[in-house]
Amino acid sequence: MKKRISDLPDFDMAEQLKSEEDIAAYLTMVIEDGDAAELAHALGIAAKARGMSEVAKSTGITREALYKALRPNAKPRFDTINKVCAALGVRLIAQPANPH
Repeated sequence: MKKRISDLPDFDMAEQLKSEEDIAAYLTMVIEDGDAAELAHALGIAAKARGMSEVAKSTGITREALYKALRPNAKPRFDTINKVCAALGVRLIAQPANPH
């Protein structure tokens, strides 16, 4: 019996992000793709997983402003990205592009 796509449950990435390690792995994968707009969206998904109100409180940014800054195709300031990462318990790091 074939299943129709419409019969499949909706996939919500936020439900998969249960730990800081999960969030870090997800954000690293998005960063490696090199799409800044997708990074903003991924941070929004991670914030949703953690609880947008909790992240807003930790960052000192209103919940509404976070939704706006972390929506798809947004271009948040680095300061906002850094605050959200700290609230999520992760940090961005630089690594050599071509390790020996």
